[in-house]
Amino acid sequence: MKQSPTPAEGQFKRTMKARHLVMLSLGGVIGTGLFFNTGYIISTTGALGTLLAYMIGALVVYLVMLCLGELSVAMPETGAFHVYASRYLGPGTGYTVAWLYWLTWTVALGSSLTAAGFCMQYWFPQSPVWLWCLVFCIAIFLLNVVTTRFFAESEFWFSLIKVITILAFIVLGGAALFGIIPMKDGTPAPFLHNLTASGWLPNGTLPILMTMVAVNFAFSGTELIGIAAGETENPEKVVPWAIRTTVIRLMVFFIGTVFVLAALLPMEQAGVAKSPFVLVFERIGVPYAADIFNFVILTAILSAANSGLYASGRMLWSLANQRTLPAYFSRVNRRGIPFNALTFSMLGGVLALLTSVIAPDTVFVALSAISGFAVVAVWLSICAAHYAFRREYLRSGKPLSGLKYRAPGYPLTPIAGFTLCLLACIGLAFDPEQRIALYCGLPFVAVCYGGYYLTRRAAGEKTLLNAGEEHVG
Repeated sequence: MKQSPTPAEGQFKRTMKARHLVMLSLGGVIGTGLFFNTGYIISTTGALGTLLAYMIGALVVYLVMLCLGELSVAMPETGAFHVYASRYLGPGTGYTVAWLYWLTWTVALGSSLTAAGFCMQYWFPQSPVWLWCLVFCIAIFLLNVVTTRFFAESEFWFSLIKVITILAFIVLGGAALFGIIPMKDGTPAPFLHNLTASGWLPNGTLPILMTMVAVNFAFSGTELIGIAAGETENPEKVVPWAIRTTVIRLMVFFIGTVFVLAALLPMEQAGVAKSPFVLVFERIGVPYAADIFNFVILTAILSAANSGLYASGRMLWSLANQRTLPAYFSRVNRRGIPFNALTFSMLGGVLALLTSVIAPDTVFVALSAISGFAVVAVWLSICAAHYAFRREYLRSGKPLSGLKYRAPGYPLTPIAGFTLCLLACIGLAFDPEQRIALYCGLPFVAVCYGGYYLTRRAAGEKTLLNAGEEHVG
């Protein structure tokens, strides 16, 4: 007879420190969204439009994180998003949210590994991309399956490289902006000329709405704090502190970086053909700019892949733990690692990698669009779940003082966060390049809901059948 798992086998271990939690969130955020999407946003909305879009994005992140903070402190669970959605929005919604978030990170994992292979090919042009993909695939997997603490330490150092680089970029770019460091071609310091050279909002205000999903996707990863709450020491103290610290740092990093990029890079030169960071460093004459930022982008990509596998594995484990997937995925080994869930999530990343070889570019664009749509959908669920949680808590007659952390400004905070996320989704309909997110994302949501209710119905019929057989016997 099979024995029940011991606590050492069946539970996650609370081994993450506050610094791990902050760097885990930063590591998930500072990645391809910031390093690649910013050029597209500048070329679409203009310099001031980009700053405004990122400021709105920072506000959305702040509101969502306040909502998540109250939920995760009150109920610190690994893979928390769909648990909250199931309890307060309905089990079908929770199931759909979990699959959306799992798909987001699994696809991001595959695209990140592919991009890492291209980064290495820059230095080793004769080497095949698939070889580097395989090397990094194994490395990321090992970092996740050794121990949670080992994963957190690796992510801490990955993220630290990116944070130092972003700070250096802001300092050096700011010095060039005001003439402290000369420009490479001998031209005078641009000061703030590029911010208004093409007009305040050269294409109007609509592009700001159109690019909000791209901006929000650049900020995605902050919600990893909620994923990791179940493996954090003293979550009631660490989680609120990590949320405040992360949001403040992100605002400094993102707004500061975007300001320097927009001020140094003319709108007509921005785009996605080349990283805007490399373009800026080339303009201010920093030696080996391409090599420096190729290395930084490589570490950013690997860090995002590291966080992505962590998140997708925990979400799959959480689905199985709620008995919406086979118990096989809910098993946790003696080191507190959901090995089966991580292995399956890594296979998802490998399958996503194959799209760059087998399928045309449009398939990859569609998968990436679903990722952006899914992130905003998850944020929508966090705001809605927080609103419903607080209402139910107050209706039960419990005092507000019983909540160890309370999101300020309720009910305005979840309502404003939900509204801004919804507007971002609507903005997709106005952008032909991103509209595919709706064409793919909405049917995917419908399939998830349909799959949940079909499996639940089948499970219910099986239960009734078994009960009838027992009665006959």
